[in-house]
Formats: sequence, structure tokens, C-alpha cells
Amino acid sequence: MTLIKQMQAQDEFVGFYLLKECEVKQTNATPPKDYLDIVLCDASGQITAKLWDVSAADKETFFPMGLVKVQGLVQTYRDKLQAKIQRMRKAKDDDGVTITDFIRSAPIRPIDLVYTIKQVAASIENAEVRTIVDFCVAKVADELMHYPAAKTHHHAYYAGLAYHIVRMLELGEFVCKQRPFLNPDLIKAGIILHDIAKPEEMTAQLGIVSDYSNQGKLIGHIALASGWIVEAAIRSEIQLDSEVVLALQHLVLSHHNLGEWGSPVQPQMAEAVALHHIDSLDAKLQMVEDALDTTQETEPWTPIIRGLENKAVYRTKL
Repeated sequence: MTLIKQMQAQDEFVGFYLLKECEVKQTNATPPKDYLDIVLCDASGQITAKLWDVSAADKETFFPMGLVKVQGLVQTYRDKLQAKIQRMRKAKDDDGVTITDFIRSAPIRPIDLVYTIKQVAASIENAEVRTIVDFCVAKVADELMHYPAAKTHHHAYYAGLAYHIVRMLELGEFVCKQRPFLNPDLIKAGIILHDIAKPEEMTAQLGIVSDYSNQGKLIGHIALASGWIVEAAIRSEIQLDSEVVLALQHLVLSHHNLGEWGSPVQPQMAEAVALHHIDSLDAKLQMVEDALDTTQETEPWTPIIRGLENKAVYRTKL
């Protein structure tokens, strides 16, 4: 079976893959014809694909999160690899494949990631900050074991959200040692809380996001998390106009930095400035790591990375 990471232009391939995305679309021809716009994935990466001239039976057979056996040809379209599917069928029980074989996962066990998050939360010295963090973590404790951090942008795989938080906590610990004027409790809390409502924002199975929830579309994870902080304060009888609630809400609301990136306010606390850049650093480095991991080692350049201003990354020979 050909791994997606190993595919090159003009390669013919046969193998089992997961239908990460599958949508019926129409061509621009007259009259228009239906086709399936697909994203195939395995543990090594993903590739967009097209199944042309689909039948009514095809549209009733193939759906996201299904395993399929595919025969196809790898082509180049707009400087990106794309598969033309020649034949495709659903996987059968006797094919000996299971869906978990095709799921990319965080490189650290989810149970260890969640344990680390809870241990760091327990180390927060300010009792009110710790209470609010514990409340918010408890709301999504089960989901942290498997939820991705995003649909496609970064850490978009099984337990990616918990992995993102833990990597940020490691960066935060270093920054606090280097810049002792920062409040470690607020850095820890901001990192844990900044994306804590992602499981409420997205609908995901096995680390793959199929859609955004109504709450995600209408409110978003930033506003949701800010609301959870208020909810935690009310339940714990913490004054809503206290410095703790104000600081935690500001950290969450400003962590995307700009309005066009989703933040209603810009960072205006030292810890908020640090949080935004810690988040950005981890996300962008993960994009680079993912691109390098899913690009053949013989290729000097990765595909274009949308989160890096549509730039590709060069693999140095040094």
C-alpha cells in the first residue's frame, strides 16, 4: 500500500485510506456534472482527491469517516498534489484494516498529556485562579483525551489540543524563568484556558473535525471560554469584577491578538502579550513540523503552508 507521504506526481497507487472529507459538488460544464470532492488520509498525511462522474449509488455509498480502497493516479493541480480516483470501494471486514490504523495522533499518550495539564493546574498558587481553571478543565476532561486543536490549521489530529496545551506550558515555564516579571499563575492559566472551549466549538471524531457546532459558528471558542470563566466565578462566589476574573478573561479574549484573527481586544497585560506569542510560536512550529513530516525527505521544499502566509519551507541539507 502506498503511504500518502510517499506519493509523487504521476504515481499510480492502490491502497486503503480514510475518507476524511467527502462532499458532492458540480463541475462548471454545461450541463454540470456531479463529482465527489474528497480528502484521503492515513497516518502519514492527507491528499485532496476527485472522483469524477459519480453515480447515484456513489453518493449514497461514500461518506466522511469511512474506510475505502482506492485505485488512483497522483497529479499536480495548482502546484499541489491531487489524486484522480479511478476506482473506489468501501473497505470490507475481511480486508483486515481498522480505522485507528489511519488516524494520526499526538506523539505523547493522551492520558499523560491530560495528567500533565491537571498537574500544572494544581500547581497554580492563587486559589481563585486555580478554582476557575479546574472548573473549566473539568467541563472538557473527557474530550481533552482525543480532541484536535483545529480542523486543519495546527495540531489537527487525535489529542492535538492537549498536546498543544502541554507544549505551550513547556514554553511558558521557560519564558517565566527568563522573564521573572511575568506572573506564572496567569501564564499557566492563560495557556490552559485559551483554547479550552475548542471541544464545544467543533464536532470531532477520532481527532478529525467534521463540522463546527452551532455554538462554534455563532459564538466561537474565545467567547465561550470567557463565559466559562464567568460561570466558574459565579459558582465559586468569586466577585465578577475582581482582578482574577478580569485578568483571566482578558488573557482568553486577546490571545489571537487582532480583531481579524478573532480577538475582540488586543493584549494589554504583560502575560497576555506573552500568551499570544507562546501560542503563535507553538502553532507555527507545529505547522512546519507537520509539513516536513508529511513531505518526502527527497523533496527540498514542503507544500505551501497557509498559516505561514502561504510560504513553503526549505529542508536544509546541513
